[in-house]
Amino acid sequence: MANGFGSLYVGASGLQTQQNALNVVANNLANVNTKGYVRQQVVFADRNYTSFASASISTQRAGLGVDIGDVVHARDLFLDKAYRSAAGRQAFYAASYDAVSEVETYLQETQGQAFQTSLADLYEAFSEFAKDPSDAVNQNLVMQKASLFVSRVSSLNQGLQSYQSTINRKISDDVDRINELGTKIQELNLQIQRVEAGKVETAMDLRDQRDLYLDELSSLAKVSYSENVDGIVKVQIDNVEFVTENNVYQMAMHEDKLTGFQTPYWPQLSDTENEDYYYVFDTDNANATNGTDVGEVKALLLARGSGHANYLDMAGLSAYDYSTGLSNSIMMNTEAELDTLFHSIVTAINDTLCPNTTYGAVNSNLGGGSITGVDATGKTWTITADTKILDEANASVGSDGELPPHELFSRIGCDRYTKVSLADGSTVYVYNEEDPSDESTCYTIEDTVINPDIIDEKSLIPYKKQTGEIDYTLGANLERIWDQENYLLNPTDTTPCTFTDFYIKWIGEVGTVGSVYSTTSDSLQGTADTIDNNRQMVVGVSSDEELTNMIRYQSAYNASSRYINVVSTMIDYLLNSL
Repeated sequence: MANGFGSLYVGASGLQTQQNALNVVANNLANVNTKGYVRQQVVFADRNYTSFASASISTQRAGLGVDIGDVVHARDLFLDKAYRSAAGRQAFYAASYDAVSEVETYLQETQGQAFQTSLADLYEAFSEFAKDPSDAVNQNLVMQKASLFVSRVSSLNQGLQSYQSTINRKISDDVDRINELGTKIQELNLQIQRVEAGKVETAMDLRDQRDLYLDELSSLAKVSYSENVDGIVKVQIDNVEFVTENNVYQMAMHEDKLTGFQTPYWPQLSDTENEDYYYVFDTDNANATNGTDVGEVKALLLARGSGHANYLDMAGLSAYDYSTGLSNSIMMNTEAELDTLFHSIVTAINDTLCPNTTYGAVNSNLGGGSITGVDATGKTWTITADTKILDEANASVGSDGELPPHELFSRIGCDRYTKVSLADGSTVYVYNEEDPSDESTCYTIEDTVINPDIIDEKSLIPYKKQTGEIDYTLGANLERIWDQENYLLNPTDTTPCTFTDFYIKWIGEVGTVGSVYSTTSDSLQGTADTIDNNRQMVVGVSSDEELTNMIRYQSAYNASSRYINVVSTMIDYLLNSL
């Protein structure tokens, strides 16, 4: 025990220490709802002792009271990393599910009833047409339902493309936010370094803010980070340096001139003058096995895809190439399967109304040779046995009775046939094949319309034989198209199906993918919440616990005050007595 007046200093240390402890509690309570705040915990320690006499047995020492040894700012680094990993994966699947949900929205109900109605109406129109192809009412019904079908498919396709643009804007916004977070983390690094340079003070609020930014950044991209002895946090995104001790390597955006789609790349690793871009995210490698299914931006890039798709993007793909490529983009895959359904229906109907054959099939004398011809423009044609032409012998005609017959669905800027006068004096109608290198020659959603001639005159729809008899066989063949199992949903589909089954498979696939994403997202959200709850047990503020501490510190403060009063009374008594 110190002497009389020294005892006053001991009591004063208690008042000062408990007051500071109350200030810490008040700060915790004030930030109980502050996002990212880490509670501060007071650790008491003895002040220095003074030795003033020595004896053979022990040294006499006088304590100087109590002090705050430290204000602990504790985080569990393991829980932080676990939470950020789970949050990043959850954000990946949540963004993927949002894209699937939007597809279901454009289909207007999870079962797609609005689109299914247009398919059913088209089938019913041809069923009525089969009963009496010459009936003007039936011809008009076919034209109207075909127009509605094209309109509905075009509207759905435009909606899908519009949502791709929405995803594109979201990607741009997320990348801007990533760059902003990188700049803020770098600024906080410098501020923390300045505050903690003296090894006396811990920049608690600054560290809390930086950790909050790291939480947000981890949901946008796959990040790894480490802190050096100076308190500087270095951040990598997909194994590329993002924030270093002295710099922030911000992402830039490469815009596709055709689609307007933007893709983030690293300027410091790219040769932009030669258009050699080092893209930030490897969208060809995103799966749970490799742990690369992380971050909202990567999910958005995958969902959006690299462009607008049609049946040509799927045609000729192997099952492996499809499953590792096109199928990973929910938007492009949906567009391609929609266009595949449209192309299959359109070409099946047109090929029935305007049947084709090969030149060799009707001219067996040609053998393996060829014959030349000239069209109306003077262009020379070389006709071989494999050249596809109108099957004139089996072709029906419309009210004009002329060949070639009118197709119901026409390609914009490309006639179905070209009339060619051959060197032997005969005439053939050469079918203008679809050319993948020129999409205007293909029956895609964007390049197909109802034949303008049929819109003006419905009776031009082929309905009678060239002899003038009503072609009921043609009507029956058109109706039979819907029962033919000739179509596959995608390269991994091994069971041929009808148009109706194609649609059911398509809707089922969208629903299955959505269910997988939803279940995975919910599961990861639960995991992230559990980890965060455990983390909050370490870093979170409990108002009950803080109020308990407040009562304890207040009682200690009162005890120190009473101690000073007692010592003061004792000193006063001694002085007056002397």
